[in-house]
Amino acid sequence: MSSVCFYFQVHQPFRIKRYRIFDVGNDQEYFSDDSERDTNNARVFHKVARKCYLPANAVLLELLERHPEFKVSFSLSGVFLEQAEMYAPEVIESFQKLVATGRVEILSETYYHSLSFLHSKNEFRAQVALHRDKVQKIFGVTPQVFRNTELIYRNDIAHEVEAMGYKGIIAEGADHVLGWRSPNFLYQPEGAQKIKLLLKNYKLSDDVAFRFSSRDWAEWPLTAPKFAQWLSAVNGNGHVINLFMDYETFGEHQWEDTGIFDFLRAMPEEFLKHPDNDFVTPSEAIDRYDAVAPLDVPDYMSWADVERDLSAWLSNAIQHDAMRAIYVLEHEVMESGDPKLIDDWRRLQTSDHFYYMCTKWFADGDVHKYFNPYDSPYEAFIAYMNVLQDMRLRVEASRAKRKRPTGVLAAPLYA
Repeated sequence: MSSVCFYFQVHQPFRIKRYRIFDVGNDQEYFSDDSERDTNNARVFHKVARKCYLPANAVLLELLERHPEFKVSFSLSGVFLEQAEMYAPEVIESFQKLVATGRVEILSETYYHSLSFLHSKNEFRAQVALHRDKVQKIFGVTPQVFRNTELIYRNDIAHEVEAMGYKGIIAEGADHVLGWRSPNFLYQPEGAQKIKLLLKNYKLSDDVAFRFSSRDWAEWPLTAPKFAQWLSAVNGNGHVINLFMDYETFGEHQWEDTGIFDFLRAMPEEFLKHPDNDFVTPSEAIDRYDAVAPLDVPDYMSWADVERDLSAWLSNAIQHDAMRAIYVLEHEVMESGDPKLIDDWRRLQTSDHFYYMCTKWFADGDVHKYFNPYDSPYEAFIAYMNVLQDMRLRVEASRAKRKRPTGVLAAPLYA
């Protein structure tokens, strides 16, 4: 039997506007929808909703109604859900219709799509709780499976998530971790007691997410019958094929005129022609299949770039400087009790801000430039650090209001 587990990541950050040194002390609206095209959050959200979220959800609802065996799962970041509520409530409604079928699972994650586990376990737990509450409020369901930001994973993340009550966690099926083993089985995280690990089949996932429209690819064009045949070939060599990808694959990264929606519409029927094939959600895969072996992942891995590590966010000095600068404020920000200050601080933790500062080019350069709303990584860094300087002023003002000693938080200014 081949089971396919479809998982889609749905995320949009609150992008920082082009915040200048002259704005420090004068402008606390860091994420406002300014006139700049690529940092205008409302404009970007409406564009992606029109190209991806609404048409892709319509296709999935059609498939769920046509094929009782079809199932999918989503992880929707808290900042995505916030923007959907603000800019396009019809997007929320379209996801609610999918969940109402009973065959769409919502996964848990950090609310702000952050790298908080790397720097603050307390903040990590708080964001997971905030996200769980948001999902319960909007969809009326409680997530049972966890996915960390950008599938960042290590043994101790699984241990932490297991202690929080989750029965499963998903991660990248990276070659340097798996070696000779297959991603098409469930594993048990090293040192864990009950939680199970689902690993992305990156080759088959990336055939759709990255290679679908590439005319230089030897397998172009990718048709539904061809892809279904590749999936069916796993029979006898695995339990579940985890197809994990950004939801924006459909209509945004792969435009409608590539035929991506037609492919999505036709694929389930082609796959189900094989009598041993079916679809499962992550929870169903965990309940149905035993873990075949422990898997030891002592170092961080992710699903980003060819290295499958943290280098997309932490590979140069400016990224490390920015990361240290945001988390050094944690105690003072939380002490303030100021909801707006806390929310701004948390929005600044979103992984995208550090991704925009990445200076890696080579094989991954085009991907990084495609997603970057700034003209350069250094422009992203300057805007970010200027915002942090303004945030320090707000922290100082909050401390003074509480009549505490007013020592200055030392940090450089960037113009």
